[in-house]
Amino acid sequence: MPPSKYGISVKNLTKKYAAFTAVDDASFDVPAGEIFAFLGPNGAGKTTTIKMLTTLERPTSGSITVNGFDPVTHSNDVRRSIGIVFQDQSLDDELTAYENMFFHAGLYGVPRKETPGRIKQFLEFVELWDRRDSMVKQFSGGMKRRLEIARGLLHTPAVLFLDEPTVGLDPQTRNNIWSYIKKLNIERGLSVFFTTHYMDEVERVASQVAILDHGKIIARGTPTDIIKNAGAQSLEEAFIKMTGHTIRSQEAGSSDQLRNMAKMWRGGRK
Repeated sequence: MPPSKYGISVKNLTKKYAAFTAVDDASFDVPAGEIFAFLGPNGAGKTTTIKMLTTLERPTSGSITVNGFDPVTHSNDVRRSIGIVFQDQSLDDELTAYENMFFHAGLYGVPRKETPGRIKQFLEFVELWDRRDSMVKQFSGGMKRRLEIARGLLHTPAVLFLDEPTVGLDPQTRNNIWSYIKKLNIERGLSVFFTTHYMDEVERVASQVAILDHGKIIARGTPTDIIKNAGAQSLEEAFIKMTGHTIRSQEAGSSDQLRNMAKMWRGGRK
């Protein structure tokens, strides 16, 4: 099929759990090749939305396409189209960096003859090739994050999902990670969908932003437009004006998401 105009397209998306509505009639588009920030307080519905976009949850109603495919009816096509870096670390600490990449190549269906070259390419890209034979348990937090990004890019996806990719990292590592991602975005036209609580990152790298609160999209546009429309001096000030000062409880976590996805992908290839 021809390349999709949109990396992601969401129309009237709703997800209900009994009487609770986690995502409420949300609509947004991510044009192919854009870096898109999806923001919201804890518990706003961001994780639930990502789960639906990445085939881990079925929507109650509404429609989604990712790289032109419906996650419900063409889940395997979506999985082949996306790379994912979840907030919770999901590497195997008892394997080397190379072994983690090799194992993941099998899950993604990367052809065996192409696997060594791809692993070298992306470990070099994130400056970890010289540590390929080191145990991951010896890595710093920043090194682990860089390895997860390399792993998420291993099968050359059209869309990369990043769930708070730089949380807990020092400013130098944060800047390096975004440099890697922006380089791929520019050179390959990679679509990037990310969540973060670091508003300075959003202002620096995102071309479009959507803000979700209580399951509803409350603002969409460029960072500059959102700041201007809120009568604020920064995106952080605009975000707080729109979502309030109340501390929110954390949305349901994702510690087993990648493991569950791997099992689903194995099942999809039987």
